[in-house]
Amino acid sequence: MTGGQTTRSLGDAEWLSTGALQRLLGVLDGDGEEARAVGGAVRNALIGVPVEEIDVATTAPPEEVVRRVAAAGFKPVPTGIEHGTITVVIDGRPFEVTTLRRDIETYGRHAKVAFGRDWRQDAERRDFTMNALSASRDGTVYDYVGGLADLAKRRVRFIGDPQKRIEEDYLRILRFFRFHAAYSDGGHPDAEGLAACIAGRAGLDQLSRERVRMETMKLVVAPHAVPTLIAMADCGLLLRVLGGVSYLGAFENMAKVEAAAGLAPNAVRRLGALAVAVAEDAERLWHKLRLANAEHERLASMAAHWRELSPAAGEPAARALLYRLRAQHYTDRVLLAWARSPATAHDQAWHALASLPQHWNAPVFPLKAADFITRGVEKGPALGQALAAAEEAWIAAGFPEDLEELDAIAVAASQTK
Repeated sequence: MTGGQTTRSLGDAEWLSTGALQRLLGVLDGDGEEARAVGGAVRNALIGVPVEEIDVATTAPPEEVVRRVAAAGFKPVPTGIEHGTITVVIDGRPFEVTTLRRDIETYGRHAKVAFGRDWRQDAERRDFTMNALSASRDGTVYDYVGGLADLAKRRVRFIGDPQKRIEEDYLRILRFFRFHAAYSDGGHPDAEGLAACIAGRAGLDQLSRERVRMETMKLVVAPHAVPTLIAMADCGLLLRVLGGVSYLGAFENMAKVEAAAGLAPNAVRRLGALAVAVAEDAERLWHKLRLANAEHERLASMAAHWRELSPAAGEPAARALLYRLRAQHYTDRVLLAWARSPATAHDQAWHALASLPQHWNAPVFPLKAADFITRGVEKGPALGQALAAAEEAWIAAGFPEDLEELDAIAVAASQTK
């Protein structure tokens, strides 16, 4: 509970007691200073989720952290030294090490901080209770804000006053929903936190598009993304994030057909199911979320002609599409059409269409410019037209490899006017 301290043990946690982290804690934890693993690593370890990125907090000031890790032969990188953060690289693995701190002033994402030695104050400045847990080298977990109880209930809850936490950084609105989608049991979001998110929704407009994109892409692949997005839509927040209509039914179906096709959740594909029906939607999301060009290209490809896709067209048509689009864009478009069709996720015809890239590799067009030049086609537009006509004929013929068939295609295309 807030104001008290609760502890429990991680037991024999290999990630904490061995390897690079154990070496780092051994350097920082001692001689009057204390260091612990904090945040997501501790949270994940307690609920059996893989521990990946590991952050460390310490009572040692930044200059002492640099001195100690350098003396140990590790590489210190001052990635955020003004806020007390040093990235320490050990055997190629980075760890963020941050000195305990408390906020003096907060204004959006940035804050004026003072370094300290109080673990409770450091915990109380974090966003959610489940993210404020810390673990010492012996596996003892320290909880100053009720995070263990909330984690047991799979409840995402702001530390202290939700409105104050949100005003410190409006991205916490999206993080509230993202963490709910990732770590809750799929039920209703914490009522007090939800009310504060709705009240502070105008603050989303202050955020950089890159930060909004980051949280959105993580949210759509979370285990409980469907009920979480429904909650966001119900309170008007999803429209504010996406800037357009959302297709929640198609999004739910996309999650089902991905699983049916044996594919891992994919953020771009799910974003397409959620918010793309026509080309203009892809353009809007590109700018609204400042997507990478490759992400935009995938969404634009999904928007193109997905309504025309159906298993009824047969495998030859599917192979032609796979050849033109290549595997990723083909899979994106087929799964979108499947998710928006009346078919269930168990439909065998759609499954066969989606799995085509797994058992058929699109070949490379075997004819070259020289094959037409030797037949009297001049370089320039005529040569381009002959190549294009031959490729279309080759696709229509079912991608033949026989030399006689290829010769006949080349002859016919060479005579194209």
